[in-house]
Amino acid sequence: MQITRFGHATVLVETADTRILIDPGAFSPDAPFELEGLDAIVVTHQHLDHIDQNRAPALVERNPGAVLLCDPETAGVLEFGDWRENGDGVETEVKGVTLRGVGAQHAVITPELPRVGNVGVTVSADGEPTLFHPGDTYAYAPEGVDVLAVPLSAPWAKVSETVDFVRRVSPATLFPIHDLTIAELAYGIYWGHVANFGGVEDARKLGQSDSTTA
Repeated sequence: MQITRFGHATVLVETADTRILIDPGAFSPDAPFELEGLDAIVVTHQHLDHIDQNRAPALVERNPGAVLLCDPETAGVLEFGDWRENGDGVETEVKGVTLRGVGAQHAVITPELPRVGNVGVTVSADGEPTLFHPGDTYAYAPEGVDVLAVPLSAPWAKVSETVDFVRRVSPATLFPIHDLTIAELAYGIYWGHVANFGGVEDARKLGQSDSTTA
C-alpha cells in the first residue's frame, strides 16, 4: 500500500492496483485535483476542508471512470458528479478493493451548531493492510485497522481525545492528517503527545506532501 498526503485531510491510497483519493478539500494544493487514473474518490463529509466544490468538478471530469462515494447529506448538496451514498457498514467494491463506511455523524464542535453527517472509510484488499480515514470524528473505532490516518487537530478535538482514539483503534501504523490548523511552532506538541502516549510504535510524522509505504 502506497500512501500519499496532499495537505490537511487529503490522502491518496494506492493498493491492489487501485487508486483511491479521499477528501480532496479546500486546504489542499492543486496537485490532488490534477490527478488522473483514479478508481474512486471518497468524501467523508461536506465541510470545505474535505471537499472543495470549486476544484472538485474538474477532478471528477478528469476521472470519468472513478466511483464517487460520500455520506448521504453530502450527496444531497453536491451539484456535480454521480455520487453513491456511503453509510456505516456499507461496502463498495472497487476493482480488488473494499471501501467500507464507518460511522454516521461529525463530532460536536459546539452545541449551537448542527451536526452534519460524517462517514469515515476503511480501505482493504486481500494481502494488503487496512487503512482507516475517519473524517471528522473520534467516535468510531473499527476493528482490524492496520494503518490509521489520525486527525491531529480540529475545533472539535483535544489531545486527550486524540490519544484515546488512537488507543481504541490500536493500529500498527499511524500518520497525521487534519493538521493545517496547527502552527508550525506548536506542531511538535500535538504530534509528540500522540506519538508518545498513543501506544503505536510505528508513528510516522508525514508532512503535507509526503508519501510512505505500509
